[in-house]
Amino acid sequence: MADKPKPRPRTGGAPVGRRAMLGMLGAGAAGLAAAPYLQRGWEGFLAAASQVDATGLSGLLPDPGGFRYYSVVGSVPHKDRTDYELRVGGLVERPRTYTLDQLRALPQTRVVHDVQCTDGWRVDDTPFEGVRLADLLDAAGVRSPGAAVRFTCFDGAYSESLTLEQARRSDVLVALNMQDKPITHAHGGPVRLYVAPMYFYKSAKWLSGITVTDKVVPGYWEERGYAVDGWLDGADRHDAAA
Repeated sequence: MADKPKPRPRTGGAPVGRRAMLGMLGAGAAGLAAAPYLQRGWEGFLAAASQVDATGLSGLLPDPGGFRYYSVVGSVPHKDRTDYELRVGGLVERPRTYTLDQLRALPQTRVVHDVQCTDGWRVDDTPFEGVRLADLLDAAGVRSPGAAVRFTCFDGAYSESLTLEQARRSDVLVALNMQDKPITHAHGGPVRLYVAPMYFYKSAKWLSGITVTDKVVPGYWEERGYAVDGWLDGADRHDAAA
């Protein structure tokens, strides 16, 4: 009787079964589909934690979007189109109060720039969109001896400042959108300041007041030792058009 042929040895290891392969592909697809929901959930958790964390330790937690959440107070009220107001005053000819709808109706400028915090984290190529601060100052009519701008926020504590020259830069916005979406409460919405060439602490969240002053008034972090001029390394200090 003829010998039975011997089975050939496998040289590439056990092949992955079709069902196993399809299972892995399905799990990967499900992970990709769920990723945006998981990220939003984690962002929501971080935002909620930051609201009750006076220590700022929640700002050390990682966020898939690259940002960190931090507030200098324990709780910040929520504002939307029904109750948000931005007041422009001080050394101006025409003080004005804007609603959110009125700000959105004005010409919008888009700026794409890296966001960098003094804590070391950075988010590259982040788009912001809103009204140029210079346009609001022109509409108000800055009068002598106006030389600087002070910003206040509806958290009741935070403040910032710029010289009038800095405030008139083309890459300084009263921002309404971030990453091509309306700015959320956790990111300082519905309206925040965005100062592209400076560290992110200069971009005050929850913006509610713009006041023209006769001199620079140090902001919240400047009173605690931060630089009044928070230029990023290599920033064009002579207004590079964004």
